[in-house]
Amino acid sequence: MFKTITICLVALVSTTLLRGQLATDSLTSPIVAEGKLLYRSEMASWYGTDLVAQNSAIRPNIGGYFSYTEAGISTCVFVSKAKQPKVMAAVSFDSTYNIQKAVVSTTERAFTTYEATLWDIRQKALQTVQGDTTFQRYTKTNFNFIPIISNGEKKVYVLTGPEDNGVVIFGNDYLLSFDSNNQLLSQKRLHKNIISIAYGGNETADMQVEGAAHSHLPETGAFITATDICTLMLYEKMAKWKQHTVVSSTYISIWNCLTNTLVVLPKAVIEKINKDQATKPATEQ
Repeated sequence: MFKTITICLVALVSTTLLRGQLATDSLTSPIVAEGKLLYRSEMASWYGTDLVAQNSAIRPNIGGYFSYTEAGISTCVFVSKAKQPKVMAAVSFDSTYNIQKAVVSTTERAFTTYEATLWDIRQKALQTVQGDTTFQRYTKTNFNFIPIISNGEKKVYVLTGPEDNGVVIFGNDYLLSFDSNNQLLSQKRLHKNIISIAYGGNETADMQVEGAAHSHLPETGAFITATDICTLMLYEKMAKWKQHTVVSSTYISIWNCLTNTLVVLPKAVIEKINKDQATKPATEQ
């Protein structure tokens, strides 16, 4: 009898959670896709800047850089300081980001139409941030500008990155949106605070940490953000996290760091299950 009740309870819980997950998939799939797009751009920037920094002939003349992904190839473009800037160098990566397979070009050329748009909105976002004190800067951090064109929308995400190793920063991130003429439409602070999480303490080299968590204020939204996903994918292997949980007032977002997949469940369902388990007699648990 007890075994039958237990099986029925597990089935009921599983069905309830599955319904909750299916109900949120349509809302969270675009967030996951955009987060992975941001990640690919940042990875190209990380490795691309490392490679070009070794070129002493080009480095002094670089006025900036940005990255983008097309047809599965992520490219970091380095721009000259000239009044009419050109591409001084470009480094392209496949999905492995293996620097041995990177394609490096140091032939000066004009922007493509796509690159010209990305550079233009990036520079306008940079000017906006520099001239507006609502964009908060913290010590030992830098702003990273990620221009993208996604589903016809022109955007620049501004992430806060750490200067120190062994730290992951969530929050203090912004989204600037642009119209078809590359004019600023809106700007929004995504997280209202900054969350700094240290990793790499006294763990052994092969120890895998369960993970970490942070919470969202209502202004940030009900789900994990694209910037959260980007940050997790950048640091999860170094931090040796298995998962990361984002808790809002209505949902719990669980990011699997091993498979880079997302499960989102209604917070009320989880709380009810926990409450029911806590109130059961010891003989039934």
